[in-house]
Parts: sequence; structure tokens; C-alpha cells
Amino acid sequence: MKIDDLIENKAFTGYMLCNEAIFRAAIESDVKIASFYPGTPLSEILNVFSEGLNSLDYKMEISINEKVALETAAGGAMAGLRSITAMKSVGLNVASDTYYSLAYTGLNGGMILVVGDDPSCHSSQTEQDGRTFAYNGYIPMLEPSDPEEAYNLVKIAYKISEKFKTLVLIRTTTRVNHYSGLVKVKEYKRNPFQRVSWTSEPRKFKTVGSFAREKKLELMEKFKEIEKYVETLEFNKEIKKDSKIGIITSGISFNYVMDAINQLNLNISVLKLTTTNPLPRNTIRKFAENLEKLIVVEELSPFLEVKIKAMVKDFKPNLEIYGKLNGYFSESFEYSTSIVVKALCKIHDIEIPFNYDGYESRAIQTREKLPPRIPTFCPGCPHRATFYAVQRAIKGEKLAIMNDIGCYSMLIFPPYEMSEVLLDMGSGVGIGTGVSQSIEEPVLCVVGDSTFFHATLPAIVNAVHNEDDIKILILQNAVTAMTGQQLHPGNFKKAGNQKAVGIIIKNVVEGFGVKNVKLMYPFDNTPQWIDSIKEILQSKGPSVIISNGTCALHADRIRRRRGEKRPPYAVDKDKCKKDYSCIRNFYCPAIMIDEKDRNAVISAELCNGCGVCSNLCPHGAIYKTEGGS
Repeated sequence: MKIDDLIENKAFTGYMLCNEAIFRAAIESDVKIASFYPGTPLSEILNVFSEGLNSLDYKMEISINEKVALETAAGGAMAGLRSITAMKSVGLNVASDTYYSLAYTGLNGGMILVVGDDPSCHSSQTEQDGRTFAYNGYIPMLEPSDPEEAYNLVKIAYKISEKFKTLVLIRTTTRVNHYSGLVKVKEYKRNPFQRVSWTSEPRKFKTVGSFAREKKLELMEKFKEIEKYVETLEFNKEIKKDSKIGIITSGISFNYVMDAINQLNLNISVLKLTTTNPLPRNTIRKFAENLEKLIVVEELSPFLEVKIKAMVKDFKPNLEIYGKLNGYFSESFEYSTSIVVKALCKIHDIEIPFNYDGYESRAIQTREKLPPRIPTFCPGCPHRATFYAVQRAIKGEKLAIMNDIGCYSMLIFPPYEMSEVLLDMGSGVGIGTGVSQSIEEPVLCVVGDSTFFHATLPAIVNAVHNEDDIKILILQNAVTAMTGQQLHPGNFKKAGNQKAVGIIIKNVVEGFGVKNVKLMYPFDNTPQWIDSIKEILQSKGPSVIISNGTCALHADRIRRRRGEKRPPYAVDKDKCKKDYSCIRNFYCPAIMIDEKDRNAVISAELCNGCGVCSNLCPHGAIYKTEGGS
């Protein structure tokens, strides 16, 4: 949905992404402070907040990492304003120290943290269940199943937050975040943004020693009151039927359950939980007390199942419970309607009405006949030129390459297969330090510019202080590219495309004490950088190469805004010797083989016009065309 439509101040029914619905509800709730670090599946929330910044009266930052984003939003709520942040569940790992302390201190204004899980690891390094953060932190948690429910839950979350002076989690998953649907929104009244006077009790926002012990007891009492309150909410949806079999579910799994029941035409009662921490004990008891069988359907860990099983033993210890713990459902990956159908058929001992296995088997067989689509860098990506130079610089040499999270994570895939280690954001340099102390070969750590600011600074300081013999390649492409080209502190623009102070990475690493720093411009005569890379790899102590080239997609956006054309490159077939070195060595998806004459050919539609291939062609057969789009 376009930002102008999304922020229009009138009641309407709009077709929007769940992440957009969360934004709209926050705007209607008069949120004043917003801060985010980009992370799929929640990046669109950051994007629309940034797009709306110049039209509405709130403060918004793209933070250096999730911990700072959470602390920025918490600062606003401590001052008494409504605030919001959003991060994927692995991002909440980064922010967890602050997160758990906020449960103890509480807040003065309403605050929401949207945490997005990613079952099946579509864009994450691990499959993590963010619900445990709510339980361990004694933080109330709400779970939507669709965009309209997410919109409504944001509003109730602010009420809960302000009533109990607590942070509230809204937990989503990838399929919910990227779910588009009709949402009925309301006209809103926003108050002009005004700074407020700082007012706080002397002991309120402190969490050490006796303060922490006192606040833990207060938190326990508060949580008991929250438990009573969630019983009064109407969001827990019960679909009651005259049945001795019931299903308890939440989030996206509710949609799969309803599809499966309709397909099988089963007479089953369903309780959809929206308040999943604390659980509504009385609602669950009322639903389950007359059942003979209870089925719990949820993705990832048996979070609900374990807690419901403990509750049920107090009032119906012989109730049969089916879920993950007895093998009816998996603790891994996303669910689907077919998975729920198969489990219900097994529990009811009935035949599966549709040959899902055969259908899925045929789909797999069809997929195997198709040529593989290996993840690759975009045409015009500066990383491709950088790694062309790196590959040639290390040819014949043995070294260990530590990778990190970003577009350059694709180094683990063919045709590169260069990286031995890939864990999480910022780990490459830290792991590389330990590896460098343990092996004979040189160690090269690869990190992006956004990750450099996010989590790598402490590891570089550590390496300089201890004079560790590691080499660090920093890929400076101006944006957080993998999540949608969001801005970061290395850029001279910030949220809302407003001017900002850009942090110069070269100045930072030199300020840390790195003496050997080289700047590389991958689009500028790429072969000349091979010797520079060799020189860095042969040096002693911590050394840094900064490869400076703008993300191709980001550059395309800037070009389109300016009305500039993009002249593509082409192959002079008379000069082409058909040795295919451009394809074998550079791997650009815009370069392919013409099936008619077997010459190399460049797709004008895919070519970004970076020109690197023309520098690399040993026959001078690649040239820039006129025009472009």
C-alpha cells in the first residue's frame, strides 16, 4: 500500500500487509517514538515508519542494532510517550539484556515490541521460538493470525502497557507478517509532538542489588494482576461445537487448523489463543473440562502444550493430549494445512482424503528436472567484483575465511564456496580472532558495513588491543542491503531520507588503532586490486580492506529518482573468442551463452551497467551501449 493511502486520516477498508497494519494501528494510537534495526520478516514496519516520517509528528530512528533500538524506544516510554520497536527473534537475542531489565523497571508510557519468528529459517541463521522471551521475562504477549487482528492487537497492547506500566510483546511469524488482507481502519486524532518534563521515582529505573530483588517481587505481583486481566479480554476466540474433541491453537496455525477441519468436515471445537502469555487459565479450563481428547497445534517448540498440560492435570488428569510431545507434530519448520490434516487423520484413525504425499512427491520430481537456481549476487553488485579480486589474490594459497550475515553470506554457495564459518551478525571477526590464534594459515574475516556498525566494533577493538593477526574485509555498499536497502550510520541520510552525519568506516578503524588500512573501489579497474589484497594478506597484525561500492539495487533507485538512464553493456561477437572466461570467472547472471551461435551475450534487461565485465574480458569484446532504461 502506498504511504499516502496508508496514513490517510479517514475510516476505510484497505488491502494491506500485516506489517503495514501494525504501522497504521500505531499511528492511530498516537505513537511518538519509534526505533528499529532492519530484519526480515519485520523490515516493512521500519520502511513505512521511515516513509511516513516527514508527514506525521513522531520521532523515528534506524538504530545501529536491536539493543539500541529497544533502548531508544524504552527511553521514550520512560519519559511517558508511546513508543514502538520491532525485531526478528534472533535480533531480540541482541537486545535481551535490556529487555529483561525493562520487565523489572516497568515504564511510564505505553510501549510495544513486535518480535518476528522465522519458522523454516527463510531469512535467519536459526529457527528460534521468541515466545520464550515473554515467559522468561514475565512480559504479556499477544499473537495475531492475520493483518486485521494485528491492527486490533496493537491498540489493546497499548492499553495493557499503560494499565500495568509494562512492555507488551506482539509475537508474529513470517507467514503472518507477509500476510495481506482487508483491514478496517479508523479515523485518528494525533496530538502534536511535544517534549515532556522528566518525572520518575528515585528508585524506579534501577536494577542492581537490592533494587533488583525488590523489583522482582513487585513484578511477580504485577504479573498476577495481568493474569486476571487477560481473562477479561475478548480476543481469545472459541468456536464451540458439540464435540468431545477440541483443538487449542494460536497465530498462523489457527488458519491451518480451520482449513484442515473444513477439508475433513470434522466436528471439533477450537480455542484460538491470542493472549499467549500469561495464558488465560479459566478460559482454557472451561474449554477443556468436558473434552476427552485435546489437540495442541503450534509451530516450533511445545510452548503452549507444556503449559496447558501442566494446567490440565489439576482438573482433568486423564485427558488425552496430542501434540509434539507424543510425536503427532514436529518441532521443526513451518506448518501447512496438509501437515495438520495428516495429524488429525492419524488421531481420528481415518483415511487422508487427498494424496498429499503423492502430490508433494510429484512437485519434488518436477523441481528436480528444473535447472538449479543457486543464490547469487545481483547484476552490478559490488561484492561480485570484490570477490573476483579476492579469489585471484588467494589463488594457490590456503587460508581460513570467516563469513558473516548479509548478502555476502552467499559465499557459502557455489560457485564461490569460499567460507568455512558463518554463525551470526558480528561473529566473523570474533571467531576469526580465536581461529587466528589456533592455526598456521592466515585468517580473513568478511563483514558488511551495516554489520560492522551493528556488532563488529567490539571484536575489532579486541583484535587491535591484543595485536591479533587477522585480516578484515569490510564490504561498504551504503545500505543494509539484504533486508531491503535500509540506511545505516555509514550513510549521509537517515530515516525519512533526511540529512545525517555519515560515520566514515576508515576513520573508525584507524581511530581504533588499525595501522594497515586499504580502500578498494571494486567498479574501478577491478584487476588492479589483486596485488593490494595480496599485500594485506601478507601483512602482520590486524589489517583492514574496505571495499567501497554502492549496492546495485540502491544505486538503481537513486538513478530512477534522478531520471538517469542505465546504458547496458554488450558483447562484440566479432571479438569474442568463446572462451567464456566472463561466465566462468565472473558469474554475473546478466551474461549467458547465445544458443544460436554459442557466443557470450549480455541481457540488456538484467545488465546493471557496472562495466566490470568489460575490464575483465581478455579480448576487449565487451563494450557500453547507448541509451538504456
